[in-house]
Amino acid sequence: MGEVKVLQPGLFSSIQDYGRFGNMKFGVPASGVMDRYAARTANLMLRNNANDAVLEITMMGPKLEFTAATKIVISGAYLSPKLNAEEVKNNTILEIAKGDILSFGRRAYGCRAYLAITGGFTTEKVLGSKSWYEGISKYQKLEKDLVLSYKEDLAGRIETNAGLKFNEDYLKTSEIEVYEGPEFKFLSETQKEHLRNSTFSIDQNNNRMAIQLQEQLQNDLKPIITGPVVPGTVQLTPSGKLIVLMRDCQTTGGYPRILQLSDKGIRTIAQKLTNENINFSFQQSL
Repeated sequence: MGEVKVLQPGLFSSIQDYGRFGNMKFGVPASGVMDRYAARTANLMLRNNANDAVLEITMMGPKLEFTAATKIVISGAYLSPKLNAEEVKNNTILEIAKGDILSFGRRAYGCRAYLAITGGFTTEKVLGSKSWYEGISKYQKLEKDLVLSYKEDLAGRIETNAGLKFNEDYLKTSEIEVYEGPEFKFLSETQKEHLRNSTFSIDQNNNRMAIQLQEQLQNDLKPIITGPVVPGTVQLTPSGKLIVLMRDCQTTGGYPRILQLSDKGIRTIAQKLTNENINFSFQQSL
């Protein structure tokens, strides 16, 4: 068994898989990786299961020491990763030896990177998921001197699969895929056109629970009877604020649900920083 020792925790890093399901009736959020595409790519390059636990790294990466041989892949945002002080590339299988140190530097693009390890991190599973969430898992984010376990890997080199080429376009686009939400029909034509044609920007209030937008939409809709919400639901508050719910969001809400992001929309907005611009790209409902 190998261990990853946290020498420096970085800004906000947490263990995540695809999340926990079937517990919304108990008020338990789904959680899980914000960018499933990047996490899945990193896992599949290592021939892991797509849902194996990865380390989700936000903006400023940690400094980690490995105690046993393994292989890793980093995908998603490019945070200038370095292995033993030598810069390495994303979406490349990296051979790790005992004593190796992984660190991160300047952010080049994106917001969240994903570190997959051979076999996935062998952390505690709660309610069917290894995803960290305050009040459910023991930890919420990496802490200095914390130790993460993994299975030592002494197998030979993995041949890469050209079919897993990573498409970085979504990391740099401003277009967020959305569908009309349940209460979209109650908006005026002026409000609908505003959503279709305006540029919005990410507010400083953004995290794994929700991302607020800076610009407001004039709102004269009445609150709705509390109803279900899911990651990607866009709520319109009485003040006109738009709130995009993310993976750690609550399970019900009383604000009109005017839009619903696609999975691609969720991963795209999850890679945006404060003050970056977005545009809603309306998709045909299925």
